[in-house]
Amino acid sequence: MLFEYESLKPSFLLKSGNLNTILTNQKRIIADVSYNRKRVTTSDGDFLDLDYSKVGSKKIMLLLHGLEGSSNRQYAKGMVKIFNQNGFDAVIMNFRSCSGEMNTKPTTYHSGKTDDLDFVIESIQAEYEEIVPIGFSLGGNVLVKYLGEKGNDISGKVKKAVAFSVPFQLADSAKELSKRKNWIYMRRFLKSLKFKTRIKINQFPELGISEEQVNQCKSFIDFDDLYTAPVHGFKNAEDYWEQCSSKQFIKDISIPTLVVNALDDPFLGDRMLPY
Repeated sequence: MLFEYESLKPSFLLKSGNLNTILTNQKRIIADVSYNRKRVTTSDGDFLDLDYSKVGSKKIMLLLHGLEGSSNRQYAKGMVKIFNQNGFDAVIMNFRSCSGEMNTKPTTYHSGKTDDLDFVIESIQAEYEEIVPIGFSLGGNVLVKYLGEKGNDISGKVKKAVAFSVPFQLADSAKELSKRKNWIYMRRFLKSLKFKTRIKINQFPELGISEEQVNQCKSFIDFDDLYTAPVHGFKNAEDYWEQCSSKQFIKDISIPTLVVNALDDPFLGDRMLPY
């Protein structure tokens, strides 16, 4: 069921979705959060870095960050802090290539890669009585897709979930971010993605991608056509977006799941509410 809180009114100075996005990214500071890192080896021989903040609980919050995010993002630290204060351990799953050290495989992560999340839940469930997964943006799409894929077969330790700013329709989100008004976000994302991809093509020349091709990418459709889709087994960007959009998986979710999407989120198009 969808609930719209039309009475929620931002202050006059914070009516702009862009201003809210930029200010919280640049000015928000979360203090008193520190991590202990644990590296786990995945079934394909790669690794994931898990950053823990423990208070000695049998309940844990598992956070999935957004595109090119990490455990160091302020929204991640803020969520860790509030859960620690309320008696939960917390762990952040840094997606492959996002922990500060490049992963070892040609593949990295993408909006529909749920096997790493499944691996982490399997890895930590013996230690905890309850696991509460929370996803932001790309991580929110991964989480919603995962919950639908699992359906009634989800671990009994996962009793509820929360996702924020979920791009339910990846094609729409990619097109929204390609608009001129969002050039500042596109440029920032692509700068980081291109940097990592240059490392990958030097590590794995068999990918057949040149640095010139990487440099020519101006949008997500360019980048996903060149790298994300073919390297991860999709035909092209459109095929990747279609298969990995989480909206089609909502109907199969079997646990209470709260999704919070802002109507003025600059990353999301008009079809990003699960009507």
